[in-house]
Formats: sequence, C-alpha cells, structure tokens
Amino acid sequence: MTGTAAAAQTDGSEQILDAARAAVLDFGVRRTTVSEVARRAGLSRMTVYRRYPDGAALMRALMTREFGALLTRARDGAAEAGSGRERLVATCITTIELLMTHPLMLRLLELDPEMLLPYLTERTGRFQQLAREATAEAIAAGQADDSIRPGDPRTLAATCELATRGVVISARSLSARQRSRELGELALMLDGYLRPR
Repeated sequence: MTGTAAAAQTDGSEQILDAARAAVLDFGVRRTTVSEVARRAGLSRMTVYRRYPDGAALMRALMTREFGALLTRARDGAAEAGSGRERLVATCITTIELLMTHPLMLRLLELDPEMLLPYLTERTGRFQQLAREATAEAIAAGQADDSIRPGDPRTLAATCELATRGVVISARSLSARQRSRELGELALMLDGYLRPR
C-alpha cells in the first residue's frame, strides 16, 4: 500500500466518499446532507467536516474521484492502440461513453441538471481540468510520432474538451443505439481535427 493510499484510509476519505456516493444515488446532490453522509459512513459530522469544509467541497471531491477514475480506465484501455492520435481518440470516446452511462452522471442529469450549468457557461471544473491536462499530454505524444498536427497542445486539448461537453449532457436523451452513433461521429470529428494536414 502506498503512503497516499494509507493516508486516505487513515483519514476516512474513501469511507466518506463511498457514503456520499450512495446518498447521491438515493437522493440527488442537492438533497444529500453532510449529516446523512456522516451517518452512512458511521462517523461524526465533525469528522466529515475536518476532511471536507462543506457539502460543496465533499461533492467536488466525489465527482473528481468518480469521473477521474473513468479517465484513467479509458486511458489504460487505449494504451495498445496504434498511433498517438488513435490512442487519444479512443481514450476520449471511451471516457465520454463511460460518463454518459455512469450512475452519478445520470442521477445528476435526472435530479439536479441545473448544477451543471456553471460548468458549461462560467467555469471549468476539476474533472474538466484533469481531462484537458491528460488530453494535452496525449496530444504532445501524438505530435512526437507525427500522428497529430502541430499546435499548442493545451489549446487543442481545450477545444477537444469543449467539443465533447454537449454529448455528455445529452446522455439521458439518447438511446443506446443513438449514443453509439453519436460517439462514432464524434470520433470522426476528433480524428479529423487532430489529423495532420
């Protein structure tokens, strides 16, 4: 066990986040309270507050953990793909598909869709930043093997992330067949955008 993992177990972070996940799936984000999370985790409210200063910080930590894990899973799954561009496109499409079918994302879209509006119109969230950073690294790798066109990796990554937001938000409105079709078209769009001229 790494020092980080041991520390997380010692301070109860995973226990708290697991409880928060269960509560959100039952009640939605807005109706999930720190008291309910503490009760489910078998901890006092003060213990939760020592780790997360308020409910908003707790929800941010939960979403970063849950959605960040999807990004890692998608990246690992595409590791054996051919060129840097192919790996990047495969990672993007898998991440989006996992997001569109993730229970927390679906619950958020069902019960608290207005909570996503600031991340579409006002600011970039932590998961979006992680996605952009990972995409920029993948773009640099693709530029190194000449499978991705020249350009500032951070700018290209930001454009890719922006292009995918609407697809994620549409998750509940699409059937499995429609989702597959839209993801196929998105893969073509990303590939064409990144392909050397």
